[in-house]
Amino acid sequence: MSSPVLVRIVSGRAVVEGLLEIPPNPAGVVLFAHGSGSSRHSPRNNYVAKVLRNAGTGTLLMDLLTPTEDEDTAARFDIGLLTERLVDAVRWLRNSPSAGNLPLGLFGASTGAAAALESAAILGPDVGAVVSRGGRPDLASPRSLARVSAPTLLLVGAKDSEVVLMNRQAFALLQCEKKMILVPGATHLFEEPGTLEEVARLAAEWFTGHFSRPAEERPRPPHP
Repeated sequence: MSSPVLVRIVSGRAVVEGLLEIPPNPAGVVLFAHGSGSSRHSPRNNYVAKVLRNAGTGTLLMDLLTPTEDEDTAARFDIGLLTERLVDAVRWLRNSPSAGNLPLGLFGASTGAAAALESAAILGPDVGAVVSRGGRPDLASPRSLARVSAPTLLLVGAKDSEVVLMNRQAFALLQCEKKMILVPGATHLFEEPGTLEEVARLAAEWFTGHFSRPAEERPRPPHP
């Protein structure tokens, strides 16, 4: 059994914390980008992370904001800042002895989904797959969405009508391998019985399936 390790990542003048957990013989590692008002302690993301680890994938659940910054509502929606933190976390992972050479995935929720897609656009083939759960990919810029090359899965609650529309708008702009699934019976937080379990199952399948696929086999989007 793996044990979580508390890590501290320097990003600009800030230091943010995360929990890194790598199972034996990992197929890859997934970095979680939490949403507005959430943190590495998010029970929903921790559940998904546990399912991923059981499927043989390492996880890094991290705070994109310091406790002081998280008190500022504007900071929670500062996609540029969240993206900067996420990219710095990826660079930290790439220097990690336990995860540096593993295929990398990004899992974003709420505003974290926009940061994950912005980061994927910046990092290009270094990102092997992206999953959004109830995310706001529409907050990523149209230019960045068009530049994402990582296979991207958007998971949205079928009853979360407003966010469904936002995801459809972003989905249309993605030029990469992509899929959007409406989880039946689910609202925004996936609190209904069985819905979060379905999210975790779909995410695990997406990551493990693409981690085993060489990056050069993926279709590349045009870079405007």
